[in-house]
Amino acid sequence: MADRAAIITGASSGIGLAIAHMLGQEGYGLTVAARRPDKLTAAADELRAAGHRVVEYAGNLGDEEAIDAVVALHERTYGRLDVLVNNAGVGIGEFVGELTTKKVDLQLDLNLRSIFLFYRAAVPLLRAAGAEHRNALVVNTSSISGKVGEPWLSVYSATKHGVVGFTQAMNKELAKDGIKNTALCPAFVDTPMTDFVKGAVPAEKMITTQDIAESVRFLIRTSPGCVVPEIQYVQPGGGDLPGVDEVSV
Repeated sequence: MADRAAIITGASSGIGLAIAHMLGQEGYGLTVAARRPDKLTAAADELRAAGHRVVEYAGNLGDEEAIDAVVALHERTYGRLDVLVNNAGVGIGEFVGELTTKKVDLQLDLNLRSIFLFYRAAVPLLRAAGAEHRNALVVNTSSISGKVGEPWLSVYSATKHGVVGFTQAMNKELAKDGIKNTALCPAFVDTPMTDFVKGAVPAEKMITTQDIAESVRFLIRTSPGCVVPEIQYVQPGGGDLPGVDEVSV
């Protein structure tokens, strides 16, 4: 059994993969999960090549059975859970008069509902870790759009506001169990998910995935008496998001 272990969703690329590498460097056994088997296997192989212990689960992380299966696989493999990273998510831009029900449901299910269900499935393991060292951690990837609503990304913004609110609630509900919760609220991060805006915000001016990973490294090293409920990441000068007329829609 590993001395420490973590689940990271949305781990096949971008922020999730960067966090997985960092946690592997810190000695955590890793369970990585994402939707596409080919991309996830490539990411898991990359992590193994770096010397990290990894198991993987590919599936629809908006699905209740898949969520339960990820946690069950992790428990069978490591027997403990110290860090849960709810990073899987999707952003789909649509104007409010043109909203597609399927796309609304996809964002609600993956960005918000899945976080609720991952907590439900994982909280017994998290409570056991919290009882042991009072420093279990859940990291929930929100967005700067979870702080200020954005046109064209209204549903995405609403789900990410929900992530911030749920994280706040969990800090109140789970503090007695030694479980800390942090919402990450980045502006544009240089990943494939932000390719649509790189004509207005060049990649070299974006936040890096390493910026995010290093902030999580800080979180796992804080003392049990220190809770960081939220981290915002913005571009220099405030980093306002470009208007919808400035991006490729």
